[in-house]
Amino acid sequence: MQPVELPSRPPLVLIANDQEWSARSLESIMGPLGYAVLRAYNGRQALDLARSILPDVIILDAHMPDINGVDICAELRDDPRVGGATPIIITTSGPDRREERLAAFAAGAWEVCSQPLDGEVLLLKLSTWTRAKREVDRVRNESLLDEHTGLYNMRGLARRAREIGAEAYRQQHSLACVAFSPEPDVADEFGAAVIERIADRVVEHLAEVCRRTGRVSDAIGRLGPSEFAIIAPATEAKGAVRLVERLQESLRSSPVSLESGEERTLRIRAGYYAVPDYARSSVDAVEMLLRAAATLRHLRTGGDSALVRAFDDVSVRFVH
Repeated sequence: MQPVELPSRPPLVLIANDQEWSARSLESIMGPLGYAVLRAYNGRQALDLARSILPDVIILDAHMPDINGVDICAELRDDPRVGGATPIIITTSGPDRREERLAAFAAGAWEVCSQPLDGEVLLLKLSTWTRAKREVDRVRNESLLDEHTGLYNMRGLARRAREIGAEAYRQQHSLACVAFSPEPDVADEFGAAVIERIADRVVEHLAEVCRRTGRVSDAIGRLGPSEFAIIAPATEAKGAVRLVERLQESLRSSPVSLESGEERTLRIRAGYYAVPDYARSSVDAVEMLLRAAATLRHLRTGGDSALVRAFDDVSVRFVH
């Protein structure tokens, strides 16, 4: 058998198969070559493990006792935690029919293999696929954009903060950083539960409102699962408050739709940090962003009923 090149960390393979002999045959050819193997014995367990451990490769038996492999594959392809970059292989215990292969490929499978497997061919393919998967993961981790919203991620916000701060320093301009998160309208009795249930939709909706409301010069990004930020050049404290008010107005006029057809109005809670002349500020732009985020988190957990506060107006323990 030809040597197979593996990355330094053992690739993790999830094998979902209730047939002991079949699963063990796969383990027997992968284990000695450095693959780490995890087993699932039914479809539900396969879905749970795939979403929690995020394996490098998933091998599904076509005929699981509760959910067939093609349906599992389709469900995982629709899950952003797994997505299209994870190789999924579907195996069958006998010769596969053409319609089964077409259904598997339509569900997003990278390969369909029938028993008995050609171990050498499979291992060479796995080596290529795992390298490709790791490269996609590396690029994603180094990206400046949030995959879900298309806005800047924390890495991107930090880079843009330094760039915008450098320009503000040269121009001796003001600068503001605003951090905010969505919450239900105060009159919506069941709003918190609704927001939690449709969290992804709320995030997408707020991202779209930010894009419509923000200026071209603003850097807009996502700090966390439900936290956003705007780095606003040429903006003092009053301008930061007006920015929040514009977002509130846009949210009031653009309710988020639920699966039932109902609509819910969102509002935001925001913390900000602003300086009138960045060239004279002792706080750099990245720290301004962190202070705005710390203020927001204080508002969310400290019992303050205000919708917007400045960093200097709250008692925030901030570690430099």
